[in-house]
Amino acid sequence: MQRVRLRYTKRGRLRFTSHRDFQRAFERALRRAEVPMAYSAGFTPHPKVSYANAAPTGTGSEAEYLEIALTRHRDPEELRALLDACMPTGLDITDAVEAGTSDFTDRLQASEWELRLDGVTPEEARAAVGTFLAAETVEVQRQTKKGLRTFDARAAVTSLEPAEEAVDGTSATRGDRPGGAPCAILRLVVRHLTPAVRPDDVLSGLRAAAGLAPPVPAAVTRLAQGPLDEETGTVTDPLAPDRDALSGPTGSGDLSSAATVRGGSA
Repeated sequence: MQRVRLRYTKRGRLRFTSHRDFQRAFERALRRAEVPMAYSAGFTPHPKVSYANAAPTGTGSEAEYLEIALTRHRDPEELRALLDACMPTGLDITDAVEAGTSDFTDRLQASEWELRLDGVTPEEARAAVGTFLAAETVEVQRQTKKGLRTFDARAAVTSLEPAEEAVDGTSATRGDRPGGAPCAILRLVVRHLTPAVRPDDVLSGLRAAAGLAPPVPAAVTRLAQGPLDEETGTVTDPLAPDRDALSGPTGSGDLSSAATVRGGSA
């Protein structure tokens, strides 16, 4: 049985799709592309698809991951292209690699996020960030399935800093927004802890610690998730170990003949 790991995106209006919506769209794409899926045993067999740390509904993402199990060997790039052609625009399959033997979820140690705050000046955002980072703890509350929960939003934050430009080209200084309204852009790196600290928790923490309250909801996009480089505080590519194993000079086992390709929509 071959296992293939895929990277996919949630862009534009498709950021409002729930994880269940994506699952349905992806399973339809598997059938349309005639992917030789492995199925679970039992009375109601399901295709063997493992999803890893999906982004919350309403947030965009450039770095979502899943793993599928196949009954026959397929070239990862050909498989990626077929699946991408069967998915809605905005839910793009951008990368494929044959999986190694390690537990992939262990590599997803942190996420990098972009927070676009329309109606907030860069100066206001910079001052709020300084206050937030200077605090030892920033307690926030969130309604969960088990009721209202209080936790520290500051502990999970590795870095939080203003940026000059968003991934969509919006500038924090040129006044790109309608009517020349200000737009602050923040880059956030947060560890994956328990309980999970989400971007909206950090926004609540900025409000609690520094009184920063954007007049409209923030536009949130996950830029990356993967291993955390402790020295630089940056998030690295979680598929890199698989690529290294597959492209090594000797290879090992069933990995020696596989190929990995980055592709898809930019």
